[in-house]
Amino acid sequence: MTEEKNYRASTGIDEFYYGVLDEVTNTTAAVERVKFLQTITVEMPQEPVRAYGDNITAELAVSSGNTSVTSGFHKVPEQDKKVLFGLEENEGLIAYGSEDTPPYVAVVFAKTYEDGSKEWVGLPKGMFMRSNITGQTKGDGVEFSSEEVTAEFMDRTVKGFENEKSAIFGRDAKGQTTNRDALFQAIFGQAHPSVVEGGTETTPEGV
Repeated sequence: MTEEKNYRASTGIDEFYYGVLDEVTNTTAAVERVKFLQTITVEMPQEPVRAYGDNITAELAVSSGNTSVTSGFHKVPEQDKKVLFGLEENEGLIAYGSEDTPPYVAVVFAKTYEDGSKEWVGLPKGMFMRSNITGQTKGDGVEFSSEEVTAEFMDRTVKGFENEKSAIFGRDAKGQTTNRDALFQAIFGQAHPSVVEGGTETTPEGV
């Protein structure tokens, strides 16, 4: 029986998680959440490459470009900036420098739908670039600032797939977590933070 096609468009984003990768095992020791994700764009460019002969196209191939991520947050906590950007801290002071070395990280986030379903997006291996420092004067009204961070991702070996991958997707119906859990295992090598021993679920603190 043919599976029914789904034409619902996403209406929101939620649950942005990252973990620092062990480059040998491709797993993470811990998964961290950054709350209040506002926007995210994953660019996976491709362009056709043509071979010519007899004044016509003889063959076509596809060239894939770099996977880039631009994400906007209400605020990125300092604890996460230290990890994502590879910053140094000394007695409460956090410093940026030309020799900062951001670690390889993996990322998972969710696109949400009005019917309660979620599409999970996993990015297996990449690096975040430090964000700009901006500010503006307060005027007659109150305007909240936001923070934009960018990252570059690459292909990585992911268990269950024959070739290396740079993005993996899985969708769950409302109340279901099967593909979410499989994606967390594939990307981070561990369960979603809400899954505890015994297979039951609890809401993570602060969610």
